[in-house]
Amino acid sequence: MAGQRQPRDHDRPGDHGVRRQVAGARGRMTIHPAPIHPAIGPGKTAVITGAADGIGLAAAQAFAGLGMNVVLADIMGRALKKAADAIGDKALAVETDVADRAAVQALRDVAVDRFGAIDVLMNNAGVGGGGDVFSGEDPWKRVLDVNLWGVINGVQVMGEEMAASGRPGLIINTGSKQGITQPPGNTAYNVSKSAVKALTEGLAHTLRETVDCQVDARLLIPGFVHTGMTRRGRDKPAAAWTPQQTVQFMLDSIARGDFYILCPDNDVPRSLDEKRMAWAMGDVIENRPALSRWHPDWKDAFAALVEAP
Repeated sequence: MAGQRQPRDHDRPGDHGVRRQVAGARGRMTIHPAPIHPAIGPGKTAVITGAADGIGLAAAQAFAGLGMNVVLADIMGRALKKAADAIGDKALAVETDVADRAAVQALRDVAVDRFGAIDVLMNNAGVGGGGDVFSGEDPWKRVLDVNLWGVINGVQVMGEEMAASGRPGLIINTGSKQGITQPPGNTAYNVSKSAVKALTEGLAHTLRETVDCQVDARLLIPGFVHTGMTRRGRDKPAAAWTPQQTVQFMLDSIARGDFYILCPDNDVPRSLDEKRMAWAMGDVIENRPALSRWHPDWKDAFAALVEAP
């Protein structure tokens, strides 16, 4: 298995020969007739991690375009400052390693000192890789430290204070379809994003049950997006969405009140994502072999499900 490229649901939408187009979401900012969310609007403040590039940067640009102050956090200091400078006076760059709780505490302090309060927290920082089950401790630790503990740190350091403030607030955690469908070969990443899904579901419940809390949580589940994690020096594939399209879909979903923000892309419609996810849960319910979608005895059955109307 070493060195072999394994299937990944978020960036390999052509599995089983399925290629379908998704209409809309062409990257233009939708003007909403009503506020998107009580925490989003002029004068509010958003803290976004992983904001030097990709979805995080697109989110910072979108929030700033809606009149918000934006605090961009990332470990890539030079690119981060350039991104914040391009946004303008409403943007503040804070170099941050989200795996380091003290650094996240410092991020919170800087944001509050500069803008007074945090209204939106987007825990978006993430890394790829990590490998399969036997890849060793260091690759696994790096992925879990950033993808999982980075989110836990954000939720516990900033989110708990937001919940106790009595102010409207919004916490967005970036998950992955791989955390639901579990394509083989990239187990460390799958584990990290499975945990983010469970964490965000638990967070949403806790916020809902907290007396006088006006903060809610959302789980962003991107499709194939052309970002630093996926581009690998390539031009944008036709199958991929841009980060701007993904953020526009996120804002539209927030305005609808969606918790699970399940993004399509130019190859994979929601209907195919639903079949993949339902099949994954069916492994448990029907007691099929683990990851039966890729099992030689079950691959044809899944392919037939995909082709069924």
